[in-house]
Formats: sequence, structure tokens, C-alpha cells
Amino acid sequence: MIEIPKFQGTKEQNYELAHKQVAALIQGEENLIANLSNVSALLNQALDTINWVGFYLYEEEADQLVLGPFQGLPACIRIPNGRGVCGSALKEQKTYIVHDVNAFPGHIACDSASQSEIVIPLSKNGKMIGVLDIDSPVTSRFDATDQKWLEKIRDLLIAEIS
Repeated sequence: MIEIPKFQGTKEQNYELAHKQVAALIQGEENLIANLSNVSALLNQALDTINWVGFYLYEEEADQLVLGPFQGLPACIRIPNGRGVCGSALKEQKTYIVHDVNAFPGHIACDSASQSEIVIPLSKNGKMIGVLDIDSPVTSRFDATDQKWLEKIRDLLIAEIS
């Protein structure tokens, strides 16, 4: 059993610790589902005021995202490329920080408690893999610090994918 230390520092300190833990958890492991499962569980422990964290994986033949490993309540299973926050982040290959999901045109409400969201796209060598999606029941929960560290964690994951 892998022991995860308590995340009781500042936001920066907690992310730094989470980054180190992710690196240790996935080092040398090439199985994408195993790595995404552990990362979603770790982020669920590391981040405060969130109600959902997980991954959607891209199905190229259907041009849509499909629910992957996550922590939280049951979620939408399929999201078309370009729809909602997740589909938009995938299509544009850029991180989205949404301070108020109710103000986002075309937002897909999987959990009515979610008020803000951050979505980080995952791709390698030009091939879309999916997105990391994190929701919060608090408006304006996510900022540039979250983006910086979650993109660093994403980069660790991408490096392990063959």
C-alpha cells in the first residue's frame, strides 16, 4: 500500500507535494488507466473544495470523449468533441478555467453542485488523448496556480505514455 502524506500546506506546497507523489506513483508504469486512476485518487485527496476529479478519454472514431477514471459522483459518459468545457478544451487543445459554469455557453451539467471547473487537455505528439477535468462547488475556485501545477502533473502523465 502506498501512503499518501497529508496535504496541509499552502496551495503551492500542496501542489509541489502532489507533483512529487504523482511522479513516484507513475514512474515506470506505462498502463494509462492505472496511472489515471492513481492520479485522480491522489488529486482528490490533495485538492480542497472540489467535488469531482477525473479523466475523459478521446475516442477518435466517434470524435468524442468517454468517461475514464475519476473520483466523485457518477458523471456524464460521453461528451462530443467541441461541446461543453471538456469538449472545448479538447478541440482547442488549451486549458480552460471557468469561474462560473452557469455562465459558460453550452456547459454540460453532470453535477448540479458544480460551480467552477478547470479542464486540462492531454495530447502527445499531436495525438489527442483526453482531458483532466476538476469541478468545484465554489465559484472562482481555480486560478493560474492550479493551471500551472495541473499542467505540470499532466506533463508527467504524458511522459509515461508510450
